[in-house]
Amino acid sequence: MSKKFHILEHKLVTRRIFLIAYDALAVAASAFLALFLRANLVFSDINPEFLVTIKNTVLITMGITIAVFWFFRLYHSLWEFASVNEMQNLVVACSVMTVIQYVMIRLLKMPIPRSYPLFYAFLEIAFTFASRFAYRFFRGLKHKAQNKKNGTNVMIVGAGEAANAIIKEIQSSNFSHMVIKCLIDDDPNKWGRFVQGVKVVGDRNKIIESANFYSIDEIFIAIPTASRATIRELTQICQETGCKLSTLPGYYQLVNGEVSVSKLRSVDVEDLLGREPVRVDIDSILGYVKGKVIMVTGGGGSIGSELCRQIATHSPKQLIIVDIYENNAYDIQQELKIKYPALNLVVLVASVRNTNRMNYIFETYHPEIVYHAAAHKHVPLMEDSPNEAIKNNVLGTWKTADAAAKYGVKKFVMISTDKAVNPTNIMGASKRICEMIVQTYNKKTDTEFVAVRFGNVLGSNGSVIPLFKKQILAGGPVTVTHPDIIRYFMTIPEAVSLVLQAGAYAKGGEIFVLDMGEPVKILDLAKNLIRLSGYKVDEDIKIEFTGLRPGEKLYEELLMDEEGLTDTANKLIHIGKPLKIDEETFFEKLEKLSQAAKNESPNIRELVKEIVPTYNPNGEK
Repeated sequence: MSKKFHILEHKLVTRRIFLIAYDALAVAASAFLALFLRANLVFSDINPEFLVTIKNTVLITMGITIAVFWFFRLYHSLWEFASVNEMQNLVVACSVMTVIQYVMIRLLKMPIPRSYPLFYAFLEIAFTFASRFAYRFFRGLKHKAQNKKNGTNVMIVGAGEAANAIIKEIQSSNFSHMVIKCLIDDDPNKWGRFVQGVKVVGDRNKIIESANFYSIDEIFIAIPTASRATIRELTQICQETGCKLSTLPGYYQLVNGEVSVSKLRSVDVEDLLGREPVRVDIDSILGYVKGKVIMVTGGGGSIGSELCRQIATHSPKQLIIVDIYENNAYDIQQELKIKYPALNLVVLVASVRNTNRMNYIFETYHPEIVYHAAAHKHVPLMEDSPNEAIKNNVLGTWKTADAAAKYGVKKFVMISTDKAVNPTNIMGASKRICEMIVQTYNKKTDTEFVAVRFGNVLGSNGSVIPLFKKQILAGGPVTVTHPDIIRYFMTIPEAVSLVLQAGAYAKGGEIFVLDMGEPVKILDLAKNLIRLSGYKVDEDIKIEFTGLRPGEKLYEELLMDEEGLTDTANKLIHIGKPLKIDEETFFEKLEKLSQAAKNESPNIRELVKEIVPTYNPNGEK
């Protein structure tokens, strides 16, 4: 390390000495050439007295010039990255030096033409500019020549500030092997014009044609302010080119000056869902969290951990994380400790199925708000172990809800799923029973019990996208259960914002439902992900249909027929009206179901159907 440092220091000193020597010679050359220009390029017409003046003052001028240039840091800048700021310093330094030289000559009462300072300043700036910017110029030529031979041909969609910043970085970088071939922009005023020497060839209708004409390898979508719908439209067009596709994440990076090639990311599947993300005012919603004791069950999972992150930012009195899986609990514990060292954090390994353990936790910590995210969620696995689904989901929710009511919890928010609607699998049916438990307890206790129902969560544990990515990485095939299967999708932040908003809206007994827009075909997601990874569907990566898995249906509903809908302040969030439940009969059947699950009954599905009439384990309509 020390040797490398000394080598670097030696290079810097050598370069600085070279610049100082060059500037000294440039002073002499500029002075004599200024007289030569003044004499209309006829040497014999130069007044000998003027030559004597320059000869007698040139050494002093050299010394003063070097001092002025040092003051203006012209020997300290990295000129390979020189920009407008360095150019301004250079012009000001040369101008200051010209004034000092002219004043010195006048004070010494030496003869000099009145036009001399203008000629001298022009030449001095030219010589100094050449020395500082020549390296960058020749390096750029070399970079372009190398890239023309083996570089990546790039098209940029968008000809605004973001595109300008990206072009500038690529063209000035030693490490980039990209050649920007053309720009695309829907603004007709930009067509035929140039940005950093790159032509705007037309609008989005020119993407496919231009990609073929310029042999494009990669396309950047550099429109930070574009809506998700616009990004979706552009990516659909770009996919037809077979080029690799990247996009700039967001506008805030532009205004913060953070736009760069490193900020470009691969287009994610979220960009193709065709709807804007759900936005809620988290700050106002989480006002009721501040200063309160909050407990999150399943706090190490995908949804639970995001809940903990959001809650941690709003100064709870105490945050209690409960999870049976110690690795997940440890991960979120360490993350929150680092990010929020002042947070009063308690992390407990515990099962919601354990009555004594849950009662002990509630009695010890007295949480005021509980987010119940602990559950088994994987449909095929639960089909093979139906009793475990009942034990963990139904009995776990029952025991947690009972402890919450017993120890005076103010709000209890349970995470549900669209699979609870007309369920064809034991997981969905178990969550429907959980919703019934929540609604029943709301009627019989002072605690406000609510449920939040949403669809599939992109990026969560067990979701389809990570599976597809692994299959593509392995070279395929990508497996889809059925060509017509569709699902509603949302992101983890969207899901969590809905859960938090439910806590703010809750009056008790509601099932909150998110309007998730149009459902998405899983086959389309698979095709898009293959294309965005740079492969051709069924040529490079094949898609195979494996058939519906046990308990899986072609589509999921978000609301049961017997539930009505009422609106909330957020037009994308609705409330399903509470169902009429015979409490006595319900708890009798629940107790019977509990005993059967504990005894590993092979007839557990029949008992579930007695509680949930809409449960259809055979998938019949």
